[in-house]
Amino acid sequence: MTIFDDTYTLSNGVKIPRLALGVWEIPDAQTPTAVEEAIKIGYRHIDTAQAYGNETGVGEGVRKSGIARDQIFINSKVAAEIKNYKDAKASIDETLLKMKMDYLDMMIIHNPQPWNEVNQSSDRHFEGNLEAWRALEDAMKEGKLRAIGVSSFEKEDLDNLINNSSTKPMVNQILCHIAATPLDLIKYSQDNDIVVESFSPVAHGAAMKDPEIVKMAEKYGVSVPQLCIRYDWQLNTVVLPKSANPAHMKANSEIDFEISPVDMEILKKMKPLDYGDASVFPVFGGKM
Repeated sequence: MTIFDDTYTLSNGVKIPRLALGVWEIPDAQTPTAVEEAIKIGYRHIDTAQAYGNETGVGEGVRKSGIARDQIFINSKVAAEIKNYKDAKASIDETLLKMKMDYLDMMIIHNPQPWNEVNQSSDRHFEGNLEAWRALEDAMKEGKLRAIGVSSFEKEDLDNLINNSSTKPMVNQILCHIAATPLDLIKYSQDNDIVVESFSPVAHGAAMKDPEIVKMAEKYGVSVPQLCIRYDWQLNTVVLPKSANPAHMKANSEIDFEISPVDMEILKKMKPLDYGDASVFPVFGGKM
């Protein structure tokens, strides 16, 4: 058994591999090769989004891999701007068309707020998220999706869906890395049988430049990305490192070591990182 065989079971019984390839910022033309290489290495979980503009490439890479479709877990995301039933439903069908697939293993709402409102509006779009959620529920009932979930949802956003729909989110995909670990949200999600997924485990590269993190990685004889991925792994989350480089993909999967409980506490309490150029992105605190 390898790390790629390690799964969690979602609340509806669907198994989700714990290590995924994230494809944010990989151009569509390069995505088929990246996905094919990842699958060759052993990855069985690919995470894309409508907003990434590379769903077509993901579909092509999966087909070219030669691995049976039902052996690969594919997730995409309904664009954050879509907050009504009709457009959400149409976008799911459009994703399937682009990817040339009959179904996806999971689809999630990309963000509770449209990106241009993140970090500058108090409107959580409760009604709009319920409408988009209803479209996901219906697509699941129709066999187009095997599981559904959300991304970057806070407690109040989760409660909105839990209390006002018949389906609890199966995952909550959140920004989670050393020096930015929302422990209360992780606990609340997991207590409600919602699997947590950690995106940007290497803090969009910022962790590579932090002396304390570098020193801790050296202590364990591993690279900074390996330390970061292992950290999220030990928080009992699905981890989504992104890379188009096969050597990095392979290294990202080599996390067969244990961070001590004492060091986990140190890493949890580290001061926030400077995201540098990436700080313009809403997920890192920027405004669009």
